[in-house]
Amino acid sequence: MRVLSRRELGRALLARQMLLERAGVTAEEAVTRLVGMQAQSPTAPYFGLWCRLRDLDPASLADALNGRRLVRVALMRSTIHLVTPADYRALRPWAQPALDRELNTAFNQALAGLDRAAVAEAGRELLSTRHLTPKELGAALHERWPDRDPHALATVVRNLVPLVQVPPRGVWGAGGATRYATAADWAGVEPAPEADAEQIVLRYLAAFGPASVNDCQTWSGRTRLRPVLEALRPRLAVFRDEHGIELFDLPDAPRPGGDVPAPVRFLPEFDNVLASHADRTRVVSEDARKRVAIRNGMYATLLVDGEVTGVWQLRKGTLEIDLFRPLTATERAEVNAESARMLRLAAPT
Repeated sequence: MRVLSRRELGRALLARQMLLERAGVTAEEAVTRLVGMQAQSPTAPYFGLWCRLRDLDPASLADALNGRRLVRVALMRSTIHLVTPADYRALRPWAQPALDRELNTAFNQALAGLDRAAVAEAGRELLSTRHLTPKELGAALHERWPDRDPHALATVVRNLVPLVQVPPRGVWGAGGATRYATAADWAGVEPAPEADAEQIVLRYLAAFGPASVNDCQTWSGRTRLRPVLEALRPRLAVFRDEHGIELFDLPDAPRPGGDVPAPVRFLPEFDNVLASHADRTRVVSEDARKRVAIRNGMYATLLVDGEVTGVWQLRKGTLEIDLFRPLTATERAEVNAESARMLRLAAPT
């Protein structure tokens, strides 16, 4: 069985993620190819697509949100993702175990003895009349359940009722508070009766492979996925990493050599490149990962030669970069060129 080096795994991931070469596809096509984009930060998908696409007009992505062709929703790992309505239908039942687990862990004590189904139905009724912020939703539910924490009540609705976050939240240059609507009312879509686990795992491998069972579980926020991979085994290529862990992949998916050049890229906060594997050393060392992680998330990161080499942020039109190691003259020139390109998007004045 062929062993894939850490650098080979990193190059394969970057190729699938359109980070070795920018792609000439639309924002909606890219979001579909990536099986959704992490979107806790409202602007993250704009920067995430900017570093993946040849041409990204932020207005086109904003238009897709306003036009309900893309939606912001809680999905994998119970985190906010940007997806198409069609993918929301497919992925919502797949994400339900992670949404349930959040209620059963973080909110277990606050929800003890509560009829969650009744809370969910009450929330659905409230949202059928107007869009509500989580605070407004919690306060309205608290009137019926005065002995319960409003935040916990609102989270029951968030995790049990198919919801979307409506614009202007996530709209470039506008922004606004999180407001919920039901997916049926906003996007005319309901979750599929059940998840097509094999099809979703195949899509994960196409976007993030080669990957282990634990990698797939980390990305999805689900457990017990080995039977799904075993059922797919006859259709997959199988490798091992440098530690002997078995990796699955689509036979014809790109797997560039570890010496293929990887251009400088500025990834946004929470990018799925850094959140979708149990072993993330293909793109971020353990030391760098500790420096990237913050409470409830991660900094925006700089990739140099295919690896996380620093973090970045924008402050009043200035791009600030904190490097984890010295750059060569060639690397510094490439970082400077990509920085100028970034600023033309983020701070054109």
